[in-house]
Amino acid sequence: MTGTATSSGDHNATPASGAGASDKGAAGKAAGARDSGHPDTGHPDAGHTGAAAKRVPHITEFDADAPQHAAAPVGFAALLSVLGVVYGDIGTSPLYALRSTIEVVTGHHQIQDSEVMGICSLIFWTLIVVVTVKYVMLVMRADHNGEGGILALTSLAQRVVSTPKARLVLGLTGIAGACLFFGDGVITPAISVLSAIEGVEVSLPGARDFVIPMAIAVIIGLFSVQWLGTGKVGTIFGPVMLLWFGSLGLMGLVEILHHPGILFALLPTYALMFIIHHGALSFMALGSVVLCVTGAEALYADMGHFGAQPIRYAWNFFVLPMLVLNYFGQGALIIAEPGALANPFFMLAPHAMQVPLVILATFATVIASQAGISGGFQVCRQLIQLGYLPRMRIVHTNAEEEGQIYLPDFNRFLAVGAILLVIAFRSSDALAAAYGIAVTGTFICTTCLCFVVFRRHFKWSERATLATFIPFLIIDTTFFSANALKIPDGGWVPLMLGCVLTLMMTTWKRGRSLIIARQGQDSLPMGSFIARLPQSRTIRVPGMAVFLTATPEFVPPCLLHNLKHNKVLHDHVLFVTIENLDQPEADRGHRVAVEELAHDMYRVILRYGFMETPNIPRALVELKANGVDFDPLQASYFISRELVTRSSIPKMARWRLSLFLFMARNATPATEFFRIPMDRVVELGVKVAI
Repeated sequence: MTGTATSSGDHNATPASGAGASDKGAAGKAAGARDSGHPDTGHPDAGHTGAAAKRVPHITEFDADAPQHAAAPVGFAALLSVLGVVYGDIGTSPLYALRSTIEVVTGHHQIQDSEVMGICSLIFWTLIVVVTVKYVMLVMRADHNGEGGILALTSLAQRVVSTPKARLVLGLTGIAGACLFFGDGVITPAISVLSAIEGVEVSLPGARDFVIPMAIAVIIGLFSVQWLGTGKVGTIFGPVMLLWFGSLGLMGLVEILHHPGILFALLPTYALMFIIHHGALSFMALGSVVLCVTGAEALYADMGHFGAQPIRYAWNFFVLPMLVLNYFGQGALIIAEPGALANPFFMLAPHAMQVPLVILATFATVIASQAGISGGFQVCRQLIQLGYLPRMRIVHTNAEEEGQIYLPDFNRFLAVGAILLVIAFRSSDALAAAYGIAVTGTFICTTCLCFVVFRRHFKWSERATLATFIPFLIIDTTFFSANALKIPDGGWVPLMLGCVLTLMMTTWKRGRSLIIARQGQDSLPMGSFIARLPQSRTIRVPGMAVFLTATPEFVPPCLLHNLKHNKVLHDHVLFVTIENLDQPEADRGHRVAVEELAHDMYRVILRYGFMETPNIPRALVELKANGVDFDPLQASYFISRELVTRSSIPKMARWRLSLFLFMARNATPATEFFRIPMDRVVELGVKVAI
């Protein structure tokens, strides 16, 4: 490696690092070891070796079996918040789920009353089996330090397996689920907003030509206010969704009272008879039935925000009954008035209330989209922390709430994707084909990870684990296969998006692994440097220097290049490494670990969970409790800026290296990501051949 000094102002060419926390075997680490960050390039995702870990104070291991959160009383305010954030997506499914399913049948023949009963029964039992039994009763038990979601489940599963190959397979499963979740995040605003605004056609048929422009305007407005943060508008989410779910139940109940025979659909025999009598047609219908459980993953993903109990209570005692009433009310209306097939949801309402219902539905779909967008921000930050994505700008919209964040680049990605889908598909029915693939794919990934967690973590017997999750896997696979029939009609969208994102993430991780390995080969061991320092003629100058490094057992390249160019070393020196933990948050009291290497020279490890954002200056202030007098106004930060080139024998394909370099060039500068003051940074170039 060769060094060249560069100005601190040129950050756009800064390639970011990334061998990540989940790639345990890539850097030759021991099983279960955690990864450290790579502040040499400003990115927290490269791993340090086992040798370094021996010299660094050991972190207290997370006890996965210990209770992490005491159960708090569930009050009305908590339930209201849950309605506004968690259930927005699944709560707007009645807009299109039943209609899309019935249209599968009407595309072949005129629908019969028994077929409507069978479809309502399928929807009811899908809600019971997939949401109530699988997610509410089982999956939500698998919290990781109080946090949920596909990445938290992946991290928990990786902790209970012993082989690098098993961890790699589990990591890829989690990444696939996260990529499909992103696909869901792009499709949700498009299909939800479109389905709501299409209700205008019921009262104003001439407004058909304005549906697409109005949907695009709503989507642009939705993404334009994300910078305000969910806290600014969150106060209206709960009351609006309370009104929405109340309206769902009331409209359905009125129609059920007129035609109470629809309640026989609660019997599973109607669902079974529909499947038996319709064969291949019922298989095709399942691809639309699954739309009734879109958003089920949000119940698990938002556990860290609200806890399990409010989510369970809201579902069992309010959300589920209101959804069932509405679906059955739509079914009863279709049986009584076959002409209501055009839009059974809006025709449930009296004519005078249809326009207000459109307005309320639009608000509800915006809230549903907001929940997906906020969840996407969280998952994106977790992937950055785990080393699967380059740095992105993260804005905290609430000084008191760590979880309220805004990612401008990711927000633009979602907005452009949603608008393109609206323009390309032009109707919620057409988009339904793309929606199902993303949802069912995530279901399969979650079920596979639960196999490992419940068998190894909860110590279930092999027989009990198989008996519980094999049926769920069969159901999820059946739903996914049914939606696979729609791949030519739009199901290719989330699959393509998932494949592209997975390729980008694995490329980023592989590239950062190669860079870290190369730096380890060319670096000077820290022990040798410290031993020779007293005999050297290095001039010491007043002040404190903070050298950021991913490999604490080696001397940071930026220090060697500073000696080469400036011939001096500060009186007080800190070697700082960011260690990314495979748990949501660092354990209390274990954020900072300090080891004195020589007089006024310290090795500092800063630990962050994958749901936290590093703040180096704030964390270093805590060094005063360890006897290190750190003054943030006097510290100078030294960072290496990598200039990646090809070696004579490239270890990455040319196209993949080009992709890696493109991602690196567009990474957020280290100073911004780690919240380091720009006027206190010195960058030194490091040429790396991979």
